[in-house]
Amino acid sequence: MKILAIEHELPGVEPEQFTPQLKQAEAARVWELFQADSIREVYFRADRSEAVLMLECATIDDAARILKTLPLVAANLIAFEIIPLAPYPGFSRLFAEQFDK
Repeated sequence: MKILAIEHELPGVEPEQFTPQLKQAEAARVWELFQADSIREVYFRADRSEAVLMLECATIDDAARILKTLPLVAANLIAFEIIPLAPYPGFSRLFAEQFDK
């Protein structure tokens, strides 16, 4: 299942809490998860410094467990909105008339 995960900073978090060590550990863990095919794509929003991840997991719970292994999540600095995705079915409408005959 494809899952979109959108990062949000937690209330009360100060920028200096994002230490270089935590940022490096975060990048290393994301790389590990990328190599394991759990994270398929990684982006930053263009309008703010928040990550957007595309995961491939069996369930939403699996995605939540994976995201909890990220150092910035474990340090209670960020959380993720987890959104399950499904294929777009609308293209079938383009061909509906062909099959109604």
